[in-house]
Amino acid sequence: MRTRILLSVLGILALMPTTAMAQRTPQTKEEVARPDKGRLPGNPKIALVKVADGFNDPTNVASAFDGTGRLFVVERVGRVKIVNKDGTMNREPFLDLTKINPLGSDVQTGFVEQGLYSIAFHPKFKENGYFYAHYASLPFNGDGVIVRFQVDPRSPNVMTPERTNKTAKVLMRIEQPYYNHNGGQLEFGPDGYLYIGSGDGGWEGDPYEAGQDLGTLLGKILRIDVNTQDDDTVPYKIPHSNPFARARDERLMQLFGITEVDFAKIKTRVRPEIFAYGSRNPYELSFDPKSGALFIADVGQNHWEEIHWAPPRSNGPHNYGWNRMQGSWCHPMSGPNDKCPTVGELPIGEYPHEVPYPGAAPLKDGHGCSIEGLGVANYGGMNGVYLVGDWCTGRVFGIGWDGQKWQLQEMLHTNLQFTAGGNAEDNYVYAVNCNCFYTADRGPTGNPPGALWRIVPASEVKPGQETALTVQQVTQLTAPTTGAPAFRSTLTNQPLKLNLYPNETVTAKAIEFQKTGKNPYKADKDAIAAGRATYDQWCAACHLADGTGRIGSNLVDGQVTYPRVANDVGMFEAIYGGASGAMQAFGNRLTQDEILKMMAFIESIKKKK
Repeated sequence: MRTRILLSVLGILALMPTTAMAQRTPQTKEEVARPDKGRLPGNPKIALVKVADGFNDPTNVASAFDGTGRLFVVERVGRVKIVNKDGTMNREPFLDLTKINPLGSDVQTGFVEQGLYSIAFHPKFKENGYFYAHYASLPFNGDGVIVRFQVDPRSPNVMTPERTNKTAKVLMRIEQPYYNHNGGQLEFGPDGYLYIGSGDGGWEGDPYEAGQDLGTLLGKILRIDVNTQDDDTVPYKIPHSNPFARARDERLMQLFGITEVDFAKIKTRVRPEIFAYGSRNPYELSFDPKSGALFIADVGQNHWEEIHWAPPRSNGPHNYGWNRMQGSWCHPMSGPNDKCPTVGELPIGEYPHEVPYPGAAPLKDGHGCSIEGLGVANYGGMNGVYLVGDWCTGRVFGIGWDGQKWQLQEMLHTNLQFTAGGNAEDNYVYAVNCNCFYTADRGPTGNPPGALWRIVPASEVKPGQETALTVQQVTQLTAPTTGAPAFRSTLTNQPLKLNLYPNETVTAKAIEFQKTGKNPYKADKDAIAAGRATYDQWCAACHLADGTGRIGSNLVDGQVTYPRVANDVGMFEAIYGGASGAMQAFGNRLTQDEILKMMAFIESIKKKK
């Protein structure tokens, strides 16, 4: 009798709702976290404190977890620089792939998405000295190569060219049909395997159909076992737990007595390295150091950026939907009510571009255009919160589990162009930024240098520390009708210093504008033609040739991120002084005269509307 009662009680308890659910992938579109739908538990506040600067287009941050506290900042050109625990940067690079090839650099940097993507250190690096690099190979026409190197214990801070060549072991070459969407992140998981983010190969829309094609390494998260010391001629092994590890094994054919489930496991063209598929451009991925869960920042196409997830100790396979899906939305997208079957797993979170679907009214806030994973925070009131930064807008988002569902929150709106991040030995998440353009690329060393930042609770910022600027609300909408206008920063609302750049020749027309706030080139046909050429080089990729916008504000209507750009003074401020995200990089790029001519062209577009 007692046993029956006990079983009955246990049965009732099992049916009762629990106060917290285990983390899981959303089952419906409504469960996908978006920044306008909720808040992280405790509404944590963060700040970015500068650690070091002087990096050429930094693309990654890594830690060796060897007790030294060193951080390794990866530069697109093909170098890795060491930042010590005290914030000092070593003079000589840790790794320099620009000097190992007698014909020149070994790294292809012909386009802004090519270069040295990332490095990762073996879990036993302190013992074996192994680390791994993923980069676009110049000799192999931009194909991605993943190479193992070994540090000389007598020279732990510098890999000489001789040592680099001597210890190089090529594990994998990923053929790249185009020069974009290369993915690139390398990360060791808690299982000791190396995870590799691989993009769909490029162009737009996945013309190779790579995302859903199990016969290619493109559009995937790969997982390999690099521990082949018993036979170091073997590049890597396939983990037995990989979802397709045995799917292509040769076998006798049997037609009868086999279930459909067993037949479905046979995939003669599948790549056994695949852990997950259906990714567009998983440029950054991170493991939660506390739980072991995997978070993937997958760069979106025209309308949505997405975050995917795999639970701790998962062996896959995971299908993240691309190119049948774009986040939780149909691909291709024609409107907000598109109907299509859900393919694969839904993302745990997503945030929109300024135009979230074709024909939509531009959003005023909470949007971006290119997601960059930073790392997983377990401090400052954050428990397993995956932090991501947006390359275009400088926004920082955090996604975490609140006990019932995923929550995605905009945590900060900075002036930075985020490119990557990583977790470090001190348990903080670090981020790097560039000051780089997409279509007006000046090469991997031609842009103003980027910096390394530590993401800290806002309460930990100490007096005198330099923090990332954040976007303030600038309320003045119109220039004064008389007298010289007061030029101000679009970020801080503080006075903007004109004639800032010593090599700039300030023309009489620019001086006239400084005194009156009125563009002297307005309606000047020659100036408009010159302004259009400048606009086509620097602005058209995001705002389109007619100013209607693809990424960023629509320049031909009243939809603007900064209210002051409704007038000439505000437009000049945003370009000359730099604004948030990708706009920050405009500072020190264009002369005042070039900006005024470009503004005249933009004004001419408005008149046509």
